Amino acid sequence: MNTWNTFDSRFVYYSELGLSLDLSRVSYPERFMSEMEPRMQAAFGAMRELEAGAIANPDENRMVGHYWLRNPAVAPSAELSKEIQDTVDRIETLVARVHKKELKGQGGAFRNLLVIGIGGSALGPQFVSQALQDPSGDPMKVHFFDNTDPDGIDLVLSELRPVLGQTLCLVISKSGGTPETRNGMLEAEYAYQKAGLDFGKHAIAVTGVGSKLDTYAISNGWLDRFPMWDWVGGRTSELGPVGLLPAALQGIQIRRMLAGASSMDELTRSPVTARNPAALMALMWYYLTDGRGSKDMVVLPYKDRLVLFSKYLQQLIMESIGKELDLDGRVVNQGIAVYGNKGSTDQHAYVQQLREGLHNFFVVFIEVLREREGFSVDVEPATTSGDFLQGFYLGTRDALFEKGRESITITARQVDPETVGALIALFERAVGFYAHLVNINAYHQPGVEAGKKAASSVLNLKKQVDDCMKSRKGTFLDAQTIADAIGQPESSELVYKILVARVVNYPDSFNVEDIERPSKARFCFVD
Repeated sequence: MNTWNTFDSRFVYYSELGLSLDLSRVSYPERFMSEMEPRMQAAFGAMRELEAGAIANPDENRMVGHYWLRNPAVAPSAELSKEIQDTVDRIETLVARVHKKELKGQGGAFRNLLVIGIGGSALGPQFVSQALQDPSGDPMKVHFFDNTDPDGIDLVLSELRPVLGQTLCLVISKSGGTPETRNGMLEAEYAYQKAGLDFGKHAIAVTGVGSKLDTYAISNGWLDRFPMWDWVGGRTSELGPVGLLPAALQGIQIRRMLAGASSMDELTRSPVTARNPAALMALMWYYLTDGRGSKDMVVLPYKDRLVLFSKYLQQLIMESIGKELDLDGRVVNQGIAVYGNKGSTDQHAYVQQLREGLHNFFVVFIEVLREREGFSVDVEPATTSGDFLQGFYLGTRDALFEKGRESITITARQVDPETVGALIALFERAVGFYAHLVNINAYHQPGVEAGKKAASSVLNLKKQVDDCMKSRKGTFLDAQTIADAIGQPESSELVYKILVARVVNYPDSFNVEDIERPSKARFCFVD
């Protein structure tokens, strides 16, 4: 298989960032690019309007301004530019005080950081923390509450309890009402109080001005508050205070991250499609998925530091592109499913199916040229562990292509703050372009809101079930009887599931008989 000519013509190198994009393993016909060019030019125009401050999220009547975060000079007003720049300056001032041990906890200098958030308030910070950690040790060790799972919270607290007085907490929530984040905050607050510590003397909020969390932080004397602007969505907030503050506290050079993202933004503003990496990626996604999500995206970074990149991209891409309706109100059910882990781990996991199983995917390989800092020992004559890693990547790519499995490759010189910032900016812009090509709103998330409302209704149902059981203390009742009693006859399945959990978690208060079959199970409140 001689691919040299195709590789030579479909490989683009971007010297500004030491990144390259290889489309040679996508078998698109040459006419595809020319046929798509008018639509791509329209996407460029829409993106220029977005960056100029147009209402790009019509559902919420909001601007979309995450591009301004890395270059405040392009914000649509001097006031916004100053606010963004002042916020970055404030972050650096606060971090300097922490690292110089001028700002301390009740147990001494802050050596640990607990980030409490979910979704975009956790995935970006987790990815960056993993990617840019210093092997010789960071100024602060970072931990996360990123769920409302009590056992997961306890695992984190088991490590932090002895050093809570030296642990700084960041609570990140735009509204302050996100249940998972609120629960994590209350769990942390309880742990501090139990240790005889004032939570407010260890806490900083990243939230919307005037939000519930903002008000709570003020009234409880928290150390500081940083803004979350309504024109920045959670999944595109990593290069704002949401991501910059925890990264800077960890010891990461955030100005370099911003510089990398800004450089990528300059590249991806170009209306010359053949030189615009985000436009080329969006077009490849469109071609490979027939413009309707017919294939999944498998993200395979061949670098341990980038292991969380696929999780970060899951939210960025799936929450942005997974939409029922297009901008004209038509049912389109758009989306691209994203999954992945890392190479070469996946040589021993799902590459077997990728090569020989259901052909319902394309691959995005991420190659990093620099093996490590310093000397590499030979594991075979004139061969290092890094040589094996590259060999597995190149071999896997060709083995897949032999079977008609197509792929895109992004190659980076090294993993550093500039590269991480550039990768974030590259995929953010590609998502925006792709959304325009398929005529959807990339900047709202009605499905997420629907899920939150459904969860809220379940919590209300739990209260009704508990009240019903307590009012009939000592009586065994089946799920359907309870559902009827609370006026929710269609909710017997949910009632059953709620009560099974109650029996497991509160065995002194709830008993059950005949649990083997849901329709026969009977529950009793005894205390």
